[in-house]
Amino acid sequence: MNQKDNLRTIIIIPTYNEKDNIGRLIEFLENKIFPKVDKKFEMHVLVVDDSSPDGTSDIVQKLQTKFSNIHLLINKQKAGLGGAYLKGMIHAVDKLGADVMFEMDADFSHDPKVIPMFLSKIDQGYDLVLGSRYIHGGSIPQDWGWHRKIISIAGNLLIRLVISKFDIHDWTTGYRAIKTELFQALRDEMKRAEFSGYTWQIGFLHKTVRKNFKVAEVPINFVDRTYGQSKLGFEYVKNSLFYIFSIRIKELSHIIKFGIVGFIGFLINYSAMEIFVNAFGVRPYYATALGAELAIISNFTLNNIWTFKESKFTSPKQVLSKLIIFNLTSVGAIVIQFLVEWLGVKFIGESLYRLYFFIALAIVVIYNYTMYTKIIWKKK
Repeated sequence: MNQKDNLRTIIIIPTYNEKDNIGRLIEFLENKIFPKVDKKFEMHVLVVDDSSPDGTSDIVQKLQTKFSNIHLLINKQKAGLGGAYLKGMIHAVDKLGADVMFEMDADFSHDPKVIPMFLSKIDQGYDLVLGSRYIHGGSIPQDWGWHRKIISIAGNLLIRLVISKFDIHDWTTGYRAIKTELFQALRDEMKRAEFSGYTWQIGFLHKTVRKNFKVAEVPINFVDRTYGQSKLGFEYVKNSLFYIFSIRIKELSHIIKFGIVGFIGFLINYSAMEIFVNAFGVRPYYATALGAELAIISNFTLNNIWTFKESKFTSPKQVLSKLIIFNLTSVGAIVIQFLVEWLGVKFIGESLYRLYFFIALAIVVIYNYTMYTKIIWKKK
């Protein structure tokens, strides 16, 4: 985030039939919360209304005459939660010059008093701050039925298990603070139709994590709405389950491809090592290094056209430059194999050179996958 005297902060509130809540919430924000916020944050509210037939937008328009920092965006067609947030964030960034954006419900289920805590984390350098019900200090409503508690608690545990990201505790929370830089990095991906509904929350967080942005959580006490009806239903559960399992299968298939390519590289590496040792009398540690270089060329070619085809290099110049970088990062793999073999021969004996090879291989697999995903075919 650019260092600025005033960081324009837009609280985006999607609405559909929220006439009983939106006026009270805006008045509370303006009179009770914004005066307490650090002056470096210039606070604004953007209501994104899905053409509510109950007159929600009329109430907002009346409040615009009272408060100059209230903005209204009306969707002519109902866009769904994800669609509303996408349009709202695009408007906040392109038209209002947002530096920070909030996702917040209109029904007071998200405690406005926590806003300064979110901004404190943003000020500390985090890109996404989650209002979490499932960390110390957070809670869900005591009067929720047991089935709703199970769905909420078990649902988040399932997401953490499937995605294998356990340090984030609340994947479905809708109370968030987001730096503009993060949104811009995900902007095009989040336009996909699958994120138009409540899958937006899981999808946005998943992509944030996979792109290595910094995520923090602050505790919130979630409160059930007093006015109006909840808009969550079976479609939310079904779409969320479909999304997390589909993306996990995709990620696992990615790892499987990496494994197959690596196995081919292993066959090349091992075969070359045996040939150099037994046919040409080369010492095992040199033979292992030579075999590793042949495997490197094979791995680069197959990974580029298959494993990481979504990030494939096509131009000759790009292929050549990446192959050079690939070789440089792969020097680490050669060094690992050489050292393991050398240490084994020196301190244990040459007869177990095959065992040393497999020990080195296990270390190299982890090293290679890290280098490939974080450096060579890093997603932008």
